[in-house]
Amino acid sequence: MKLFNFFAQELAIDLGTANTLIIQDGKVVVDEPSIIAMDRRSNEVIAVGSKAMQMHGKTHENIKTIRPLRDGVIADFQAAESMIEGLIRMVGMKRRFFSHLKMVICIPSGITEVEKRAVFDSADHVDSKETYLIHEPMAAALGIGLDVEEATGNMIIDIGGGTTEIAVIALSGIVCDQSIRTAGDEFSLDIISHMKREHNIQIGERTAEQIKIQVGSALPKLDNPPEDFAVSGRDLMTGVPKQVLISYSEIAHALEKSINKIEEAVMRALDTTPPELSSDIYERGVYLTGGGALLRGLDKRLSQKIKLNVHVAEDPLRAVVRGTGIALKNTDRFSFLIDRKSI
Repeated sequence: MKLFNFFAQELAIDLGTANTLIIQDGKVVVDEPSIIAMDRRSNEVIAVGSKAMQMHGKTHENIKTIRPLRDGVIADFQAAESMIEGLIRMVGMKRRFFSHLKMVICIPSGITEVEKRAVFDSADHVDSKETYLIHEPMAAALGIGLDVEEATGNMIIDIGGGTTEIAVIALSGIVCDQSIRTAGDEFSLDIISHMKREHNIQIGERTAEQIKIQVGSALPKLDNPPEDFAVSGRDLMTGVPKQVLISYSEIAHALEKSINKIEEAVMRALDTTPPELSSDIYERGVYLTGGGALLRGLDKRLSQKIKLNVHVAEDPLRAVVRGTGIALKNTDRFSFLIDRKSI
């Protein structure tokens, strides 16, 4: 048995649109942006993760940065394979000739069969001998400590980079769900267009992400407001760099339409929930996970809309990958894991 353990290597991967996290032996060993930089002439990988993100928006004609995932699914297969391989190399695993690599990869609940195959194919290219897929809401529920196998309903709202997953979970399955492609990336685009429209400034994705972190808000009035944030960009009239101060209430106004879409999706999910599970949700409330859960005032706003308690998970950014790690250790126990034979 010890000999087998020497050759067995296990990884849990949260393959996200914005960030990819990898767990090995119960610890998060990789937490990097889902981006890769390549040389246009030789097609060789120059950088993966944080180093590639530093290059994003600053490259010359011989270097291109690629985000292989869009809306939670693989959009560029070759870049995705190179990125996964590069991130696995960061784990520091020695690739042995007889090694048995086992992976559990997280996917959105609204993914198609073709998109599932694309994830399996990418895993095959990094020599995974045993690959399982798990839906994001199920992984999030496991990650925040819920018992997904019991006959009690739990509602999870996972707001990631590319998709917002809303699911009601009971008896090891997703009873009803909504998956919409309005999430962190859409928030960034809203901020970019707001800066262009209101301040005549062109900013990039990285700056929009910084604005979200510093003054992002779902409510125009907060009890503990953050200080105004200085944003630098290119003036569209003169073409020269310019700086303006942005308040949280201004960003709340910019994100209004996208947050409305999330609220509507939550209402649709509640509308299709069986009445017995609805009573469970009324008693337990709703759980908020993912990077979007960190948006100031979002829990309060959702609570006002659906008239239920909304709980923000502890460390919401890592809830999904923690759950994926739990699934990895219990692949023989959980019936909701998808393997290649299931599709």
